[in-house]
Formats: sequence, C-alpha cells, structure tokens
Amino acid sequence: QVQVVESGGGLVQAGGSVRLSCTLSGRTIYFYAMGWFRQPPGKEREVVAAISRSGMKLDYADSVKGRFTISRDSAKNTVYLQMNALKPEDTAVYYCAAALRSNDYVPLIDAEYSTWGQGARVTVSS
Repeated sequence: QVQVVESGGGLVQAGGSVRLSCTLSGRTIYFYAMGWFRQPPGKEREVVAAISRSGMKLDYADSVKGRFTISRDSAKNTVYLQMNALKPEDTAVYYCAAALRSNDYVPLIDAEYSTWGQGARVTVSS
C-alpha cells in the first residue's frame, strides 16, 4: 500500500522559512509525480507546487513563485517544499500528494492525485 507522510510545519513569523518533507512508502517514488497543495482556513484546497517524475519539470502557483521551491530526492523517496519569505496568507494545512504517471507530466489538479498525506499545519504570524 502506497502512503505519503508529511513532516515539518509549525508556527513561524512573517518573513521566515519552513521546509516541509514528504516521504512516500510502499513503492519507489520514481514512478510518481508529486504535488503540494494547501487549504487555508475557511477556503478550498489549492495547488501550491508540483514536480514531474524526473524532477525536470516544475510548476508553481502564482502566489508562491519566487518564494517556494519544490524538489525531490529519489534516493530518500522524499519530496520537499522549501518555503521562504512566508506571509500570513500562507497559513494553511499543507498536503503532499502522489500521482502515478507513465510520463513526465506535471499534474496540477487534485483529482489527478491518488495518494494523499494527512497534512501539515503551517501558521505564519504577522
């Protein structure tokens, strides 16, 4: 059974940085595109960043471009989300998701992901 588990998060001041990690178990991460989504309080879930199987293709939500970086380490079966210059509006529960892919496509819609983590809360104080 494939599972993903997030770690990291917590309370951080505006302008600070946080790194989230997501480890996939049950299969090698090589076969999966990976994505980070978030759900702010009282709002719908939205895509934050996604990375293809090879790691060569990346995509970001406009609201985080230049501040967040997604990366993957296949040797550790782990994907990361480095978040810098955090703003109060980045406060949300962040979810990691895995999409089994046969190509190097970057999925950006949550329906394209089959496996989800439990979420990691990030709170940015002003």
